[in-house]
Amino acid sequence: MAAEWARAVRILDSAPEICLACHIRPDGDALGSMLAVAHALRSRAGSAGQRVIASFGDRPFKIPRILRFLPGAELLSPPEYYPERPRVMVTFDAASIDRLGLLEGNAARADELIVLDHHASNTRFGTLHLIDAGAAATAVLARDLIAALGVAMTRDIAFGLYAGIVTDTGSFKYSSTSPLVHEMAAELLRTGIEPGAVALELWDRAPFGYLGMLSSVLGRAVLEPGAAAGHGLVWTTVSRADRAAGGLDFEVAESVIDVLRRTDEAEVAVVLKESDEGTWLVSSRSKGTVDVGRACIRAGGGGHRMAAGFTATGSADEAMARLREHLADGADSGR
Repeated sequence: MAAEWARAVRILDSAPEICLACHIRPDGDALGSMLAVAHALRSRAGSAGQRVIASFGDRPFKIPRILRFLPGAELLSPPEYYPERPRVMVTFDAASIDRLGLLEGNAARADELIVLDHHASNTRFGTLHLIDAGAAATAVLARDLIAALGVAMTRDIAFGLYAGIVTDTGSFKYSSTSPLVHEMAAELLRTGIEPGAVALELWDRAPFGYLGMLSSVLGRAVLEPGAAAGHGLVWTTVSRADRAAGGLDFEVAESVIDVLRRTDEAEVAVVLKESDEGTWLVSSRSKGTVDVGRACIRAGGGGHRMAAGFTATGSADEAMARLREHLADGADSGR
């Protein structure tokens, strides 16, 4: 990887304009990593004369509520202001080009497309790939890129990186949490970040309507002990009607999986979330025995062994029937 990293630095050092993009409906790792690199590039733009553009390909273009605390919202531009053919473009946490949404065409036309990611399912759609499936989060690679560029760590940079690692390690609960992750967290906290304040924004806040939605959604959860090759499956749906009853945006449904996955009798938890357009965004979590990443890739999505997803049309039952088949093939005997 040394040659790839050196080439990435040369490209970024010489580019008059650098365009950044993360995946649609960004989570803390995607948006946090991109904002951290945007801050780093902007901090040296005065001397380098570079223009930095950062965006994600959603319409409407809206920063997720739980991520609005991250410094750098003013660094973001709606996708319609993105160059049609970027000379240099960097993507964050996107395993495939379609995950860029409205910016997919821009990425396809980029002269240089640097892909920064930690998904094993990455399709390597760029001209240069900084990919490490062993990294706990894309934020780890973003930190390495910032260091390679010679930019000193600041509190604003650290905020984005910290949001990335705590999101993708489940606040340091998942098996991806290594000693190196804790060492990185310590480095970031030394800039003055208050971890409790970050946790409050990411996990411990919700509108009152969320409680009613959660009650309905958990009340119809289904436990299938024989599914996933006998390891057990628990699943539920969050419909548009569920959210509308509480006046809730789609993003509020994201945390339901964290409650559902606690089920002792199920190795795999799945939540099907209906978008405003009527498609199902399917999120899955495994406790380690079943490879949900492989199952979701077969269903047309992607992700990791213990956290993955895909998008489905039609009914929720049809999507679950397809996923059950893949989950039966995605189990093994060990963790």
